[in-house]
Amino acid sequence: MGRWTDRLAELGVPLPDVVAPVAAYVPAVRTGSLVYTAGQVPMVAGAVAATGKVGAEISPAEAKEHARICALNALAAVDALVGLDSVVRIVKVVGFVASAEGFTGQPAVVNGASELLGEIFGEAGQHARSAVGVAELPLGVPVEVELIVEVE
Repeated sequence: MGRWTDRLAELGVPLPDVVAPVAAYVPAVRTGSLVYTAGQVPMVAGAVAATGKVGAEISPAEAKEHARICALNALAAVDALVGLDSVVRIVKVVGFVASAEGFTGQPAVVNGASELLGEIFGEAGQHARSAVGVAELPLGVPVEVELIVEVE
């Protein structure tokens, strides 16, 4: 094992299996030294973990945990493509939050992904980010996260 897989083990955070695509795309693509992940939703053991809008059926705290699951799913896609230990740094996180009318706490929700990446990668996990509120997400999920990762 290497430094990032060792860090996951220290944290007691196992990487899940790669989520199978639900349409015509692949989980991750490498171009040059960058890996782009497809948007990852909160799937656990092949099933959607939650549905609903944040600020209505889903609390912001619950959504933050779902963003963490999304980030883990994205890291699983990176690992399957190039190996997690080849990660140099997390470049960008894009988070989409299915938001109830009037909900404006998208940044706090996407912190679930950002904080996890910081726990795992430390300074190499500091990244640029967008946190966007949307009307609907695929499969009715409350949050979706995608990553851009620099690799060796």
